[in-house]
Order: sequence, then C-alpha cells, then structure tokens
Amino acid sequence: MEDMLFYDRMQFAFTITFHYLFPQLTMGLSLLIVYFKGKFLYNKVEKYNDAAKFWMKIFALNFAMGVVTGIPMEFQFGTNWAKFSELTGGIIGQTLAMEGMFSFFLESSFLGLFIFGEKLLGHKLHFVTGFLVFLGSWMSGYLIIATHSWMQHPVGYEILENGKFVLNNFGALFSNPWLLPSYLHNQLASLVTASFVVAAIGAFYLLNDKHHEFGRIFVKTGVIFGFISSVLVAVPTGDLTAKNVVKYQPATFAAMEGIFHTEKGGSEIVLIGQPNTLDKKLDNKIAVPNILSFLTYQNWDAEIKGLNEFDEKDHPTNIPGLYYAYHIMVGLGTIFIGILFFAVVQLFRKKLYKTKWILWSLVFLLPFPYIANTTGWYTAELGRQPWLVYNLLRTSEGASPTVSSGNTLFTLLGFIGLYLLLGMLFLILVGKMINKGPEPIKH
Repeated sequence: MEDMLFYDRMQFAFTITFHYLFPQLTMGLSLLIVYFKGKFLYNKVEKYNDAAKFWMKIFALNFAMGVVTGIPMEFQFGTNWAKFSELTGGIIGQTLAMEGMFSFFLESSFLGLFIFGEKLLGHKLHFVTGFLVFLGSWMSGYLIIATHSWMQHPVGYEILENGKFVLNNFGALFSNPWLLPSYLHNQLASLVTASFVVAAIGAFYLLNDKHHEFGRIFVKTGVIFGFISSVLVAVPTGDLTAKNVVKYQPATFAAMEGIFHTEKGGSEIVLIGQPNTLDKKLDNKIAVPNILSFLTYQNWDAEIKGLNEFDEKDHPTNIPGLYYAYHIMVGLGTIFIGILFFAVVQLFRKKLYKTKWILWSLVFLLPFPYIANTTGWYTAELGRQPWLVYNLLRTSEGASPTVSSGNTLFTLLGFIGLYLLLGMLFLILVGKMINKGPEPIKH
C-alpha cells in the first residue's frame, strides 16, 4: 500500500510540475500582451503591435503544451485517485468543470482570433480578443485555485452517510478566506515569470547586438512589471497567504519555518539551517531573534506554536522537503526584488541598456522564476500532507485500491520519456522563434 501511494503521488507530482511550466508563463504573458497592444492603440507606434504579435506566438506554443500536458492529470483523477474523485467529486467537479467549459474555451477561441484575425477585425477588436485571452487565462487560474483552496481549507460542505462530500453553500466556495490571497499570490508570481522571460529575451537581443528596438522595449517592460509584481508577491499577497497558514494550518507553518519547539518570548526567523527530524532541531542555523513573531503577529514577543504542540501523525509527512521548498521560494523572491530594484534605478538613470552586468543577470535568472513558482506550489502541497482535504480526508484514503504500484511506475516512466521529448521539441521551436525575433518594423 505504501509503495502504491508513493508512486501515485510521484506520478501526479511529476506530471503537474511539468505541466505548470507552461501556464505560469501564459497567465502572466497574457497581461503583457494586452499592455503591448494597448500601448500601440494609444501611441500608434507599430513596434508595440509587432511586440504583441511576437509574444502571442510564444503564448500559443506554451498554451498548446499546457493543454497536452494538462489532459493526463484529469485522467489520473479517475485512475490513481478514483476514491478521492468519488468522495469529493460533488465539490471539486463543479469548479474543474467550470474551468474547462468557460475559461478554457474563452481563452482558446479568442487566441485563434488574435493570431489570425487582425486584418479582419481591425486594431480595436483585435485588442478586445487579446483582452479576452487574458481574461480567460486568469479566470482559469481562479477556478483551479478555488478547487485547491477548498482542499486546503474546506468550507460550505457536508458529509453524507456514505462518506461523500457535497456542497451545501455554493457561495462559500468562492468566498473561502484561503482563496483570494492564494489567487493573487499565484497570478502575480506568474507575472514575475513572464516579466523575467520578456526582460531576458530583450537583454539577449541587446547583448547580441540584434533587434535593438525590441530589445529595449522588452527589457524596459520586463523590468518594470517584474519589479512591481515581485514586491506584490511578497507584500501583501505572500504575507496574507502565510497568515492563512498560521491561522488554519499551524503545524504546516511550524514545519515551513523549522520550529520544532514552541519558543517563549518571541520566535526567531531562520535565514539558513538544516532540519534534523531525528533530534527535532535545526542544525547550523543562522537566525534573527523575534523577527518571525513580528512579521506574523506584529508583536515582537508573540508565541508561535512549534511542532511539539501537535500530534505527530498530523505533522507534514516531508518536513525537510517543505522547509527547503519554502526557503528556496522566499530566497529567490528576495533576489528578484534586489536585482530588479537596481535595474529600475539604472532605467531611470537612462543607463540600463548599457549596464552589462544587469543584462547578463536578467539572462542568467531566466529559469529561476520557474523554480520559485514550482517550490511555491511544493510548499502548498507538501504543507497539506498527510491530507488531501485538510483535516478531513487523508491522502492514503483517496488513492485507488485497484491500481497497482507496478502499473503506476510503468506509466510514470512512460510520462518521463514522452515529456522529455516534448520538452526538447518545445525548446527547439521557441528557440527558433526567439532567434528570428519579432517581425520587422513596418514603415
């Protein structure tokens, strides 16, 4: 049973990690495309229209990859996690169906119109199609995170005699206190990824002495949007999300921060340390006293419960993984704010395009927002374990008892091989697009 559960979780973790590489770019990029198209409508400078069309091509490729890699996860609900689907389908089935029926079709339909319909529609309606692509992608994120938020903090439900969960308050699903901070945090993190991709490609063009006009536009846009979104990811959205964890999942928060024992007189914030789950302590830690209490409760001496306050069977099942995922996310976010702050300063000094160390930093940092987003999701998912629905349904109770570990391992290896090929094909295609660059400016 333990092997079966392990492989079920590994397969879903692998497929969803690979899948989320694509929507985390498309959601943020859709907003930047709307910005470029709107800028063109405002000042009639053709290069902004060319920029919008260039990035929509990359958006479309990412969107296609997201669809292809997202479908297998839907099937896993009916194979590896059939018991979970049977028990909770009356609730999560509603938001997932709404995401497919409304958001996905809105996004995909108007994506085609944006790519192929500019001459037919005219620029104003072309802008509207771009905006509807943006709206569809952000609605999709909202409905997915509404599902996720219910699993993290279940509301508006009742449990029938047969153990099934049913919704008795539809409004509660969308007024869940967990939902809005998580959604805004996620969408702004997506915008960070898109901003870094846009800025990195612009920096690549400038460093390689090609597509200068577009290079400057991309760097400027990516740096400004990236700095604003990086700050907002931290405060207020990250802060509010963390406070939800403190309030509704206190054992998870203790594990995230490496607090094994309740500290009297205020909790320190750990900058560096390694969780030692055998001795219930952090090894080699560097910490600042009382800061965590202030950040959490605005009180230097506030008490934060340690893991010793909770039953061990309810502790997160992978405390080191949770601790490191959370600290990687926070550490990278801090680095992003720092680098982009210097970039914004140089932009206002009109020296950014000649400051090579910043341009090289933007290129080098291209993969790191993906890592930060992925570790952010790992923090949320590892933090909820050992529960599928927090405090109501354990992960071991949601797996399909009839799907063997051998079957799951075999298909997992198949996914790894197939996704490796898909990933290589994607990189080749997007590399060709970037190397060709936007269409020449029309005069």
